[in-house]
Amino acid sequence: MDNLVLHRVIRRMAKLALAGFYSEIRVIGEENVPRDGPLIIVSTHHNMMIDPSVLSSTFPHKRPLHYWAKSGLFVNPVAGYILKSAGNIPVDRKSKDNKVLFKGTFDCLAGNQAVALFPEGTSYTECRIMQVKDGASYAALEYTKWIGQNENKSTKPPTVVVAGITYTNKSKYRSRVAVEFGPPISVERYMEQFMSEKEGESRAAAKRLTRDIEQLMIELTINAKDWETLFAARIARELLWESSPLDLDAFVSASQTLVDLFSTPDMGPDFENMKLQLLAYDSLLESSRFTNSDLAALKLPSALDPRRTITVPSRLWTLLTLLRDTVATFFWLPLFIFPLLIHLPVYITGRVGGKFAENEEETQAQNKIVLGFLLTLNIYSTLFLGLWWLFSFSITGGILAFTSIWGLSLYHRKIIDENYSRIKRMIAAWRVLVGVWIPSRWDMSLPSLKPYTTPFIPPVSPWIGRVNPADLKAEEAAFNAKRKRPRGPPSRRLVRHVLNARLNAAQALGAVLRDIEKSGLNVRASSHLARQFGGKVEERDIYEENGSKDGVLSLREPSGWRAAKEVVAFLREKGAKIGALEEIPDNDWAVVSSDGEGEAEEQDDKKEDVVWVQNHT
Repeated sequence: MDNLVLHRVIRRMAKLALAGFYSEIRVIGEENVPRDGPLIIVSTHHNMMIDPSVLSSTFPHKRPLHYWAKSGLFVNPVAGYILKSAGNIPVDRKSKDNKVLFKGTFDCLAGNQAVALFPEGTSYTECRIMQVKDGASYAALEYTKWIGQNENKSTKPPTVVVAGITYTNKSKYRSRVAVEFGPPISVERYMEQFMSEKEGESRAAAKRLTRDIEQLMIELTINAKDWETLFAARIARELLWESSPLDLDAFVSASQTLVDLFSTPDMGPDFENMKLQLLAYDSLLESSRFTNSDLAALKLPSALDPRRTITVPSRLWTLLTLLRDTVATFFWLPLFIFPLLIHLPVYITGRVGGKFAENEEETQAQNKIVLGFLLTLNIYSTLFLGLWWLFSFSITGGILAFTSIWGLSLYHRKIIDENYSRIKRMIAAWRVLVGVWIPSRWDMSLPSLKPYTTPFIPPVSPWIGRVNPADLKAEEAAFNAKRKRPRGPPSRRLVRHVLNARLNAAQALGAVLRDIEKSGLNVRASSHLARQFGGKVEERDIYEENGSKDGVLSLREPSGWRAAKEVVAFLREKGAKIGALEEIPDNDWAVVSSDGEGEAEEQDDKKEDVVWVQNHT
């Protein structure tokens, strides 16, 4: 522990940086992590250096984590000391002898320390767990074999604990994070097979352990068969929990339930149409830079309804009222403007940093957090020196300056969430107001709208060990099409389309959930959720090996079923407002023409336009 000074400093700094970007980081399953003894943590890895930062800063019992690093980096004595002080251990990747390969790991575990590994081998953005390699399994099994051969009674076999890190939106400012630790895995039940002299048995034992690790990684995260299913489940979740965010304790299970539901085949035309409506709405939100939560919070005054006969002075008075509320938003807390201006360069820098990795989502948060944190340190240091200078560099002045800067940081963090949301809602209200009041002929035509109602499929990560060639070709084609897509139109030309899509998606989702609740059908379910909620599990091997040298495994489709009635009841229990989907009025003035046309002929044209969008998305 005395040699981990730098690790503790970095862990503290990471905790501060993460708290400034994410609004909440929830730790679940802390009781599954032993307080002492040799420990191997295997974690999901989908957000670059943010993942080890989250894992280390939230790890239960404040146990330090040791990460693998190339042994060549430790050759220089100074670099070696820094790396070891930061908690890194050397790994000789070129060695074919596992005892040499894992020597640093053995030394660490022999000292009853914790080693953290990312068995996926790299950070990537995909709709599911794509690969899990055998390195963690071999490290655990070889160490257990080593202590048995050396009769080392000062330590015991390591415990393997799987961690799933789930981001509500990993690259979005003030989003949330759930870190869940699964039940511990005992290595000893694999040792008899691993120690067998029969050819291939040791490799088979490592594969068994890898499969169990992968299964837990899947259970602790959200996995979909394709991006469209994941996107449909995401926007459905936002519609069902738009009045209050889904609790992080239930975020993974509720999200996976929706993913499984939308993976159910042969559910009929209404079900397929509902998925298309959800995807169209999700894509339009992305193109228009609106969010569903902002639209749900809008309370535009009825006096602005262009269909009503209201005098011009009344309309002007309402507009003045909205203007007054806008001004009040900025000055609701007098001191908010000051910390906002102080931190404005940080926000701008973070936004620019995200643009540098526009097509690599797993890198965006890293750029935003690192650049933002470094700039924040510079700003705070400058303010501290300025205040200290005012106090003539006295000891008392230094204490007062430090206390003032620390208080400013705490105050800004405390008020940012509410004010950030209020400003976003205010901006959204004005954007919607402009969009519904401009002449309808300025709206984007339906044929030209098609590219913006099609979901963007992220590019395949080149670091994934094995990808189906057909999927790779299709996803690369989709990515190239995205790169050639023209720049999105001004949001004012999309406002009515977005509001119509929101209305259609909400009503379609509500109708489908009510229908399947009464149907008595069974719907698809991941095997662990089917077991947990009394469903059925197909008895088959859900894994398939590819025979590759890297020992990568892949998972097939969901292998269980749950009763549709039970699924809907589960969603309601977790806070889903299914009935609220009916409360979105189908005659909301914001989705009609701004010129006040209400003739039946135009309404029929609008219905035909909606049908056209449904048939072409």
